[in-house]
Amino acid sequence: MPSHSPYLTPLSRTPGPRSRVLVLGAGNFGSCLADHLADSEHDVFMWSREGDLVEHFNKHHRNLRYLKDHEFPKRIQAIGPELPSSTFIKGIDVVLFAIPTEGVRVTLDKLRPSLDANNPPLLIFVNKGIETSTNQLTLEIIADTCGKDIARVAAFLSGPSFAKEIVKRQPTMVSIASLSDEHAEKATAVFHQPWFRCYTGNDPIGVELAGALKNVYAIATGIADGLGYENNTRASLITRGLAEMTRVGTAYGANPLTFLSLAGVGDLFLTCSSSSSRNYTVGHRLGKGETLEEIIRTLGSVAEGVTTAKGLHAIVAELGVEAPIATSVYDVLYGAGKNVDTAVRELMEMPPSKELDLPEQAGTPLRRLMKKLGLPVDRRLSA
Repeated sequence: MPSHSPYLTPLSRTPGPRSRVLVLGAGNFGSCLADHLADSEHDVFMWSREGDLVEHFNKHHRNLRYLKDHEFPKRIQAIGPELPSSTFIKGIDVVLFAIPTEGVRVTLDKLRPSLDANNPPLLIFVNKGIETSTNQLTLEIIADTCGKDIARVAAFLSGPSFAKEIVKRQPTMVSIASLSDEHAEKATAVFHQPWFRCYTGNDPIGVELAGALKNVYAIATGIADGLGYENNTRASLITRGLAEMTRVGTAYGANPLTFLSLAGVGDLFLTCSSSSSRNYTVGHRLGKGETLEEIIRTLGSVAEGVTTAKGLHAIVAELGVEAPIATSVYDVLYGAGKNVDTAVRELMEMPPSKELDLPEQAGTPLRRLMKKLGLPVDRRLSA
């Protein structure tokens, strides 16, 4: 392999079943996954609510707003701004949701009449967040809008996966989880290639929580770096962030081992240690003294950790667990004028505590979710 090339040209495609894939969302991640799927010889339709983006993409095979320097395969067709018709949906094998969590419920509400309950397309979700109005994970939103049968076979993809590296075919590895082993394996078959390895699991709750929560801790590490703290501080925040994520997740009902997976510590490490992370960037700019309002106005894309901090704050309160780093991030973003210096000082002045302390049983959120899914509360989830 030429050392100067970022593309892994010696790796050949792994042949697999050819699918018709609808990608909902033409942002960074939706675009890069559409690119990967088209290069894996699927027929890909990428939906955007922005008509000018659709027109430009189909004419030039480039995205007006994201990954602007990348030329996309011609087998991707952009569609929109209206959602596809029922007839179109019935001819689709896979629907990939790459829209922000806040838009998932309304989109599912609109799509639900087009989904054949007896033979729905494979639904795969790559959004990472908590719905702020309900504090629900996407799995619960699916159950609310589409029913338990569709929710129980939905798949969730997460892991350390920057879009700009995926389109360069740099080695990337992700977790794919579903309550149905069969559907996790089906989703893996859609995505898996030598440059994009997939590992299956049946703990979508843990995968979702890890993907959402790591964005909050990325804001924390960005703040520390913005304040001028260096490697000791960053390593400590990542490690203690992982401990908090695991504690919250276990109390919620996830398997603690999931937080040691690609979707857990893998994504946490990536997001907390790279200036390419939008959430890290928000924190870094906060640490440099900018206001949240100015950062959001000029960021140019969604940083889901900002909204997730609200949902996480409510979940922590409901579960009654300790998550001081997450609480401090919430206070900086939404508290009554708490600045970053005060938040850091209060964290460092906390009394000593146990390093590893997991709750013995899951709390109300798991019981509520399992009831909606028609599953026993004591169902064991594995990483």
